Amino acid sequence: MSENKSHTILKTNDLSIGYTTKKEKKVIASNINIELHKGELVGLIGANGIGKSTLLRTLTNVQHKLGGSVTINNIPLENYSNINLAKALSLVLTESLGSKNLTVFELVALGRQPYTNWVGNLTVEDFKIINQCLHQTNIDDLKHKKCYELSDGQLQKSMITRALAQDTDLIILDEPTTHLDMYHKAYILKLLQKLAKETNKTILFSSHEIDLAIQLCDTLIVMTKDSVITDQPSKLIEKGTFNDLFPKDLIVFDDKTGSFRVKK
Repeated sequence: MSENKSHTILKTNDLSIGYTTKKEKKVIASNINIELHKGELVGLIGANGIGKSTLLRTLTNVQHKLGGSVTINNIPLENYSNINLAKALSLVLTESLGSKNLTVFELVALGRQPYTNWVGNLTVEDFKIINQCLHQTNIDDLKHKKCYELSDGQLQKSMITRALAQDTDLIILDEPTTHLDMYHKAYILKLLQKLAKETNKTILFSSHEIDLAIQLCDTLIVMTKDSVITDQPSKLIEKGTFNDLFPKDLIVFDDKTGSFRVKK
């Protein structure tokens, strides 16, 4: 096993996720055991409403876990201060940007906040990292544009660049291809694959683009109503994991092509 694969970035042990109200505890999924390694592109897939966003919110400490444990770089998630978590984990959400009056450069520069002084001044090193990240995601030509001038695809690339500039071992994205056409869905996921390989960062994203995820990811996390299974795409195909992902009345998984098709 290579050094790359032996370094565990994120690990869960018997994790339970869901919601707690005054009246009850609602468990969405339990016994979740995930181990993600350095330099991997990891896709989180499952049917609508199965709990993908809840899992991501729990892994990023936005939402409290119901049980079990989450560690990042062997440190329990609850032991991280806000500033140290921001240096270990960067997050790209589907929510719209608060201020689209920022330039792309200013947006990407926000990724350096965990490292700037209390005034927020950027150093020469910060500028170097920002420009390097703009180059890595191929948006150098957009850096002076205002965010409101961008297409959905350009804005998503800019948000990914901001996460890259945050320089964390782990980048988590919730539905990064939402609102994009087929070409740009493939472009964004290919970009994430390229960044994982080039930067050796672990990139975890949730997606409905299951066929693309099967082709591009090193590892997949498959959520069903009964379990959460993690493995390489080829091994999941061998196990028949995708056969039960959706009701068989309309869509079936073709083991030979490694993709879903409409049932005739």
